[in-house]
Amino acid sequence: KSKAARAERGIRLCGKTAVGEVCPLGDKCTYSHDVAGYLAEKEPDLGPSCVNIDVYGKCRYGLRCRYAGAHPAAGDEKAESASQFYAHNDVGKDMQIRLRKKQIRFPRSDEFEAIWEKEAKEGICDTVKGPSDEAREKRQRTRRGQIDYRGKTYLAPLTTVGNLPFRRICKGYGVDITCSEMAIAGNLLQGQQSEWALVKRHKSEAIFGVQLAGNSASVLGKAAELISSECEVDFIDLNMGCPIDMVANNGGGSALLSQPRKIGRMVRTMHYVADCDITVKIRTGVLKNENVAHKLVPQFEDWGAALVTLHGRSRQQRYTKQANWPYIGECKQAASRVPLFGGGDVMSWEEYWDHLETEKQSDGIMIGRGALVKPWVFKEIEERRVWDISATERLDMMKEFAAFGLEHWGTDSQGVSNTRRYLLEWQSFLHRYIPAGILEVLPQRMNDRPPAFVGRNDLETLMASSLARDWIKISEMILGPTPDDFTFVPKHKSNSYED
Repeated sequence: KSKAARAERGIRLCGKTAVGEVCPLGDKCTYSHDVAGYLAEKEPDLGPSCVNIDVYGKCRYGLRCRYAGAHPAAGDEKAESASQFYAHNDVGKDMQIRLRKKQIRFPRSDEFEAIWEKEAKEGICDTVKGPSDEAREKRQRTRRGQIDYRGKTYLAPLTTVGNLPFRRICKGYGVDITCSEMAIAGNLLQGQQSEWALVKRHKSEAIFGVQLAGNSASVLGKAAELISSECEVDFIDLNMGCPIDMVANNGGGSALLSQPRKIGRMVRTMHYVADCDITVKIRTGVLKNENVAHKLVPQFEDWGAALVTLHGRSRQQRYTKQANWPYIGECKQAASRVPLFGGGDVMSWEEYWDHLETEKQSDGIMIGRGALVKPWVFKEIEERRVWDISATERLDMMKEFAAFGLEHWGTDSQGVSNTRRYLLEWQSFLHRYIPAGILEVLPQRMNDRPPAFVGRNDLETLMASSLARDWIKISEMILGPTPDDFTFVPKHKSNSYED
C-alpha cells in the first residue's frame, strides 16, 4: 500500500488529538492518539498554504491537514469570527439520528393526508388535483411566490458534478439560479449523512433550491416539509427528468411521466406542506415518439407549481440526438401562467438568445452539460460575446475549484482525495471544449464530436486530451502527486454523439 493508504487506513489519528485537545473517550477511542507514529507515516505537505487558515484563521484538521506546515504556531491563530460560516443547511448529526429513530413528526403531511382522504370520500376532492384551495391556503406562505424566474440564467441540478464547489465556480461567472444535486427523498428521511450533504447551500447562492427524487407522494411530502422547515431554500424541485435506471426503474425520475395522477398528488402534496415555491423538471415523455409534456404543463399550473423546466428529450433518448426545441416552444404556448424553461444542448450565448428572443421558445433556459464544458458560458450570455479563454485561465479556474473543494470536503487525506476525484469527474466534460480561437466555425455545438487538435501551447493540448491519465496529470499540477496505486474511471458518460 502507498504511504497515503497507510496513513489513512493504518494510523488514523483522532480528530481531538490532531488539534491538540484531550480526547474524552480515552482508551475507548477507535482512533490513534500516537502523534509521533502518525507523523512518521504521514506524507509530505501538498502546498505552502492552507485554505482553512486563509479563509477562517483556523483549521479544524490540525495535524491531519495535508497543508499543516502552513498553520501558525499554537496561540498565534486568528480568532474565528462567529459570523463566518461555510454553508447553510447543515442540519447536524442530532437531526439525522432523530430521523433514523423516527422521532421527527410531520404535522403538515399528516394534515394533508387527512384532508385528502376526507374530501375524496365526500366527493369534494378531485383525486388528481388534491385538497381544495380553501384547505390548502389556511397557512400563510411567507417564502412563496417571491421569485420572478423569467429571464434568469439557471444552472441545472447535476448529479455528482453539480456539487457545491462547482456551483461556486458558476456563481463566479454570473449564473442567477442554482440547485442542489438530486437528493433521494427516502434517504433524507432515513437520516443518511451523505444525502443531507447534498442540500448544503453556499452563502453566494442567491437563489437556491433543493431537488428531490422519489416515487411516493407521502415520502416526497415529508421530505419537502422537513427541508422547508429546517433549511434555507427558495424552492424545492421535483425531479421527473432523470433517465438513469437506478432512479427510473424504481418508479422515480422520468418514469413518472406516464403516471399523471401520481404526479398530481406528488406536486399537490409538496405544494401544501412547503412554505417555499415548488418547481418541476420533466422530459418530453418516456418514449421518443410519444410526447406528453404538453398535456402536463397546464395541469402543473393547477397543482401549484411555480416553474416548469422541460428537457427537450425523452427518457428513451437520454442524451442522444438533438433536443427538440420546437416542441419546447409548443409547451410554452400551453403554459398560460407558470413560466416554462427549456433545456438541452445550449453551450453558447448565440444559442441561448436565439431560443429566448428570436424563436421565443421559453421563458428561460436551464444549462447543464454546456456549463460543465464551459462554465464561463454564463458570462458570455450576459455580455453577448465569445470569450476566447486561455489555457492558463482555465487552469486557474480549476485551481479555484480545488480551493473550494478543500474548503468543502476537507484538507485531510480524505478531503484531498475527494477534491481530486470530483475535479477529475469535471475534467471528463472540460476536455470537450474547443478553444474559440482555433475553431473554424463558431459556436461549438454540443452534438458535434470534438476532433483531435493541437492547441496553441502544450497546456491547451493536454487539456483537450480524452485520456484519464492526462486528466490525472493536470490534477497533480494542482493537488500534488497521486498515490502509486491511484486509478480513475469517470462516472458519467452523458454525451450526444452517435457512434
